[in-house]
Parts: sequence; C-alpha cells; structure tokens
Amino acid sequence: MLVSGDVLNTADQCGSACQVETVAQARVQPPAPSAADLQVVPGPLAEDVDPAAPVFVAARTGRVQSVTLENESGKTVDGRLTPDGKAWRLGEQLGYGRTYTMTITARGPGGMPSRQTSSFSTVSPDQLAAVYLDTTAGTLIKDGATYGIGTVIVARFDSAITDKATAERRLRVTTDPPVAGSWNWIDDQTAHWRPEKYYAPGTSVTVAADIYGAQLGDGLYGDEDEQVSFRVGDSHVSVADDTTKQVSVYDNGKLVRTMPTSMGMGGTETVGGNTFSFWTPSGVYTVLDKANPVIMDSSTYGLPTGSSLGYRTTVPYATRISTDGIYLHQLNATIWAQGNTNVSHGCLNLSSDNAAWFYDFSVPGDVVEVRNTGGPPLTLAQNGDWSVPWDQWRRGSALNA
Repeated sequence: MLVSGDVLNTADQCGSACQVETVAQARVQPPAPSAADLQVVPGPLAEDVDPAAPVFVAARTGRVQSVTLENESGKTVDGRLTPDGKAWRLGEQLGYGRTYTMTITARGPGGMPSRQTSSFSTVSPDQLAAVYLDTTAGTLIKDGATYGIGTVIVARFDSAITDKATAERRLRVTTDPPVAGSWNWIDDQTAHWRPEKYYAPGTSVTVAADIYGAQLGDGLYGDEDEQVSFRVGDSHVSVADDTTKQVSVYDNGKLVRTMPTSMGMGGTETVGGNTFSFWTPSGVYTVLDKANPVIMDSSTYGLPTGSSLGYRTTVPYATRISTDGIYLHQLNATIWAQGNTNVSHGCLNLSSDNAAWFYDFSVPGDVVEVRNTGGPPLTLAQNGDWSVPWDQWRRGSALNA
C-alpha cells in the first residue's frame, strides 16, 4: 500500500524529464494558419502610374500561386511566376490611359489560401513625343552599319521638349571601348552627342532612347523606346589647306593621297535682299552623305539661278560635308585652277580621278578639316559639331546647366 509520501516521491522523481518532454511537445506543434504576406506594386487604386514602371507581386511569407492582370477591356497581360512561387513579374509593356485589375491567389506559411484583387490606372498623356536616332545628315542611323570616327549622334524629337534634363537622362550612349562624351541641345527638339575626341577605329556604339513612360514636359510623354547600334570603321581624316590648295587624305594615320583643289572664291553678294558668302568656312566637318550625280541648284538656298552667280548643274561624284551644300566633287572645268586658285562658290572642286577615288573611299562620319581659308568659320548649324570646343560643347547638356 502506497502512502502519500510515496506518491510525492514519484512525482519528484519525474522532475526535469517531464518538463523537457512537455517543451518538446510544444515545439512540434504546427503554426497557426495565416495568410501569405504579399507586397503588391503598384499599390491598390494607384493613379497616373508610369506604364514603364515595375509591376510585381512578392511574397514576404508564403507563396504566390497565380496572378492574372487584365485591362479594362478584359485583355490579359503577360506575366511570369518564379519557380519558387516567391514573386510574379510583368512580362510585357503596359499602355497609356489604361485601368488594370490584378487578381492574386496565394497560400500562407501554414497553407491558408487567400485571394485578393488590386486595381490601378496608368497616366493619360495630353501629347506623345517620338524620337528619331539620326546622323547629322538628317537620316536614320542604320543598325549594324559602319560609320566614320567623327560620327555625331542626333536625337531628334517631333515635339518641343521642355524637360530636357529628364529627356537627356533617358538618352544613353554606350561604347566599347568606353569613351567620354556628352549631349548638346541644339534646339528644343534636337540634341547632338559626340565624344571629346574622335572614336578609335573598331569602336562599337549603342544608342538607346528609353523615353516610353517618361514625362518630357507638361502633359507630354515619350512615345516609344528606340535603340540602334553601329561600328566605327577605319580612321579617315582629310585636311584641305587653302595655303597649299591641296587635300591630304590620311587612312589610319598614313597619307594615302594628295588632291589639288579649288575652294570658295571668297567675298559676298547681296541678291534680292539676301547676302550670300562664297567662302569655304574653316573648321572640322564630317562626311554627311554622297551621291553620283548630284543636281546642284543655287535657288534651293535662295540664290536665283538666273542671277550672275546663280547655277543649276549636274555634278558627278559628290561627297557632301555641310548642311548648306558644300561638297568635294568633280568639276573638270576648274582643273586649271585646282592647286593654285579658288574659283568655286564654296565647294572643293576636284578632278575626275580624285573625286571618284574620294567618293569610293569615304563613309558618313569621316573627318574633313578645312584650314586657312578666309571668311567666317564653320558654324554648328553647318555641320560644325567638331569645331565647338569641348568645354563649350558640354555646357550644352541639360545636365550640366
């Protein structure tokens, strides 16, 4: 027969072992069911959302099972769920002026299912601005093409940009090997980019305008992103010196041809209230384009063909270097003057052989330096980007203002 003291002794003997067992049982108890803790971006009822901004669902706890994103017309937007169920991300671009509804199913850490919806709307622009990635000739840069070491990149918008700093942050130029470069706003619709020094031959260049979703002014937003890549070819630098009246052509630093030339006769003439200069401006040009033949018509820049200095003529092997019509071109009628006398309206006259050779040799972006001529120097508007000192060029950036 047990006495009360024996019972107490038995309990005392269980002691700490019983406590350990009790704690162990508490530890293996499953957690209380709870819903998944989700981060949803954009947040519920968000308005004026940038359609290029991130859209995602992330599970802080638990897992995402499915996400359906639909616009107000019921069209489903593509998205991707990560294999571990921890996140869902948008798979395509959203549109302007749309309302989207996101339906999310998930399971919490204890397996509790949940379902939630969240809606948001994207911004509705008053106006859209498109951008074109051009050369200084006004033509689109050709993807994969080869250009010269002096190539200047042009971002041309079809609307005036009032927030140039935002626009410029969305314009990216990457090069391999890296080079220092800067944008320079020419006017409210046009920005030019060039390096501090000429590109090295073989440089790869990619230009990206990531303007979609960007506010570029009051009610003005970027239309579509644009991107293009090109390669820099051999170093072609030609030096036209009015002291010698010769054009010296260098290929990767080696003199490969010397061509006698006749440049602008100089002076000015006022016709119909407009004053025309007949100098070949000194400065650093680049090759814009070329054609064989070119019809040269002085009336296109205001000088009537019927005037004493007017002209309309067909010219073979014409390589254009300025926006106002300065070419290196064939003109056999001035061979007598080439190398000794300037008789042209501003172009650089060459013989047939030399003009044809230079035409075949040149690519857009090649450098042509004109030295020691009279009259006013080459201006930026004439294709004189490389004639602008680097410090002055950088001050044209909206990010350096």
